[in-house]
Amino acid sequence: MDEDEFEDYDREVELALYREYRDVVGQFKYVIETERRFYLANEVDLVRRDTANDFYFELSMIDVWVWDVYRSDRFVKSVRVLTFKDVNVEQLSSRDFELPKELTLDE
Repeated sequence: MDEDEFEDYDREVELALYREYRDVVGQFKYVIETERRFYLANEVDLVRRDTANDFYFELSMIDVWVWDVYRSDRFVKSVRVLTFKDVNVEQLSSRDFELPKELTLDE
């Protein structure tokens, strides 16, 4: 595989990952960003843990989708992250689920 083919493959994989994210984001309540990963989750617990000289964050998530191009299965039951770095947690605005017209029972 030459360099151009590799770059094309890499671009396609990233695009597929973005499309998957776009398709699943509506199923989750939170967006979480750490220094290593990006997550979507339905439950999040972020706790600051103090040590003798410093502190760290313990992040627990349930019902999670992981932005990771190298994972074959990005849906995970639970994730626990320990980090000294910044953690960003955002609550997504809730959207009412709406069936496409061709699937509704009303005429």
